[in-house]
Amino acid sequence: MTKRLIAVTLLVSAFLRAGEPEALAYDERVRARHMPYSMVMDPWLAEPGGDVVEGYTRCGDSALWTGLFLASQSYRYSVTHDPQARANVMEALNGIRKLVDVTGTDVLARCAVPMDSPYMEWVASEESAHGIRAGVVNGIPHIWVGDTSRDQYVGAFFGLTAAWNLIPETEVQGWVSMLATRMLNRLMEDNWLVRMPEGEITTTFLGRPDQQLALLRLGRRCNSDRFANAYRALASFSAQTVPAPIIVETQERHDSYYKFNLGHMAFYMLLSGDDNWWFRTGYQNGFDILRKATEDHQNALFDIIDTSVNGHNAARDQRVRDTLEAFLRRSPENTYLDLSDRYPPCDGRFDRTCQVIPVEDRLPSDFLWQRSPFQLQGGVYPNIENAGLDYSLPYWMARYYKVVPPPEE
Repeated sequence: MTKRLIAVTLLVSAFLRAGEPEALAYDERVRARHMPYSMVMDPWLAEPGGDVVEGYTRCGDSALWTGLFLASQSYRYSVTHDPQARANVMEALNGIRKLVDVTGTDVLARCAVPMDSPYMEWVASEESAHGIRAGVVNGIPHIWVGDTSRDQYVGAFFGLTAAWNLIPETEVQGWVSMLATRMLNRLMEDNWLVRMPEGEITTTFLGRPDQQLALLRLGRRCNSDRFANAYRALASFSAQTVPAPIIVETQERHDSYYKFNLGHMAFYMLLSGDDNWWFRTGYQNGFDILRKATEDHQNALFDIIDTSVNGHNAARDQRVRDTLEAFLRRSPENTYLDLSDRYPPCDGRFDRTCQVIPVEDRLPSDFLWQRSPFQLQGGVYPNIENAGLDYSLPYWMARYYKVVPPPEE
């Protein structure tokens, strides 16, 4: 679906109740143009708003975006029982499977592209700093991008957790259990280091009990025989330390803002469902600190995750509806912007304001909710088509939690 068709859909639906038509349009666009190899990446168009794809970009975050698409479609399927949503769930699960298969060691790749792809050289050039390696998926030679970060794992496990929570079907749960087990086995064998096949360590989960426990908690639920004892042992020792890294991160609310996106996803995994009350107390304390720092940021995803954890709050529910509607008023263009003539810089920084910028005015972004709402300058290339997961994910979550009504009501 082209940008022009998206625009027409948005215009027509403006006369109806805003919400589902836009989300469905974004979902269709993701499947049509953003998942050429079952994992989410963004097309580089020959001309802005056009139909011709010259290459693919943002492949280095494909594991993260595929996990978010999996979560989005799990919520959509739970709400609508649409067979297309279930097909999207299976496609995303298959994409994550490819990212695990291609490395040959069950470590998670950032992304993978067949060697005979017309976009292979484009991806290899753009992601060369992360290291390009060779692997095989389904007997087909691929290149894959390494230097895997914690955010790729958190995003993938966020999607797997949502699928486990929302789709109690044998096939889906079997896929979730298989993927979580393979990745967790590798991480635990490497003592929570992310290690490339040649031995290079790219990052570590040590010092992040929140993220270790978030991943292990899914493992305990889907493969209790393998992970229940490991989860219980780590939680007994570390659950009450979960707030510590959150306290450090919330001291600075501007730089590396994506840390708050990862934090909300981790606490969704930690606090969805029942658990030992002592463990849950530590997790809840950490989440409360995170929410105190971000609650006024007009962030639809953070707010709806709060609803999933703490239940309904009238003011927060209204804020979710308002920010989703504001998102639809945003310009679809990906161009550089400088907002300093509209919002005064402060703290001696030319690129930052001290007031939360309204959603409709914020800078273009790959995923709005992981970008600082105080940022005054920035943008992306106009030829990049964004996936729209920053609308469809919080929308389908809001539908599930009955914060946003269905179109017929």
